[in-house]
Amino acid sequence: MRPFTYERARSPAEAAAAARRPGTRFIAGGTNLLDLMKLQIETPAHLVDVNHLGLDAIEPTPEGGLRIGALVRNTDLAADARVRRDYAVLSRALLAGASGQLRNRATTAGNLLQRTRCPYFYDPAQPCNKRQPGSGCAAIGGITRQLAVIGGSEACIATHPSDMAVALRVLDAVVETVDAAGATRAIPMADFHRLPGDTPHVETALAPGDFITGVTLPAPAGGRHFYRKVRDRASYAFALVSVAAVVQPDGRGRVALGGVAHKPWRVEAAEAALPDGARAAMGGILDGARPTPDNAFKVTLAERALASVLAEARS
Repeated sequence: MRPFTYERARSPAEAAAAARRPGTRFIAGGTNLLDLMKLQIETPAHLVDVNHLGLDAIEPTPEGGLRIGALVRNTDLAADARVRRDYAVLSRALLAGASGQLRNRATTAGNLLQRTRCPYFYDPAQPCNKRQPGSGCAAIGGITRQLAVIGGSEACIATHPSDMAVALRVLDAVVETVDAAGATRAIPMADFHRLPGDTPHVETALAPGDFITGVTLPAPAGGRHFYRKVRDRASYAFALVSVAAVVQPDGRGRVALGGVAHKPWRVEAAEAALPDGARAAMGGILDGARPTPDNAFKVTLAERALASVLAEARS
């Protein structure tokens, strides 16, 4: 790990101002950042500790939803009675991720900002446009079993690893930010994570210096909530495919996929086909998929996972 300087921020605006310094990173739980620093994939010159900013509350909104502070720990969010009752897909997604020890430390904002688990990103001996822009993508033409089947580019075919983000996408959550001047933004989850294009190292819609203060959930959508995660082992593994779904009694609903793209993948126009079954819906959700021989199974796996969810919803 390379040397770095450290400070403790006293307000969100102060944290955002500190981030203007080149090579600065925020640290809260550190469950992903510290691993990357040890591997010298992330080499921040300066760390800003944001753990003491009071952003650890879950509060009702005037619109009937919930506001989740950026520093709410994953364990506390998953256990909150309101989340379990009204946003069960979020609670289930959180509990499907990582381990109990990591969930005790990981934060809401940190979960959104965690970086890909593409094996080539984690290997400094391999070229990776996400790690070193312009160096190339060793994954293309390499081992791609874990990687994207849709939304990739000639520069990157990595996937986003978060379970929580997939649930937030299906719930139409909004990410709230503040900058050093105190200006705030509200970024819909649909727009928060970016597809790789020619700049896979630019992973979100955050501007330089933006600091996430919370995530807002709209009023409950009702229906039955599901999070189906298919992985290589029963725990402490990232999704090959995951399905977050909210299904109404008449079969209508919402679906977002994890493990298949550079961001949580949802195609709202395809959801009209949900009452007709998984195959009909998945034809629209994964329209334009470009799997490799290594990961073509993900297309079938996603359809079967959604079929399992819809069968359970009808039972």
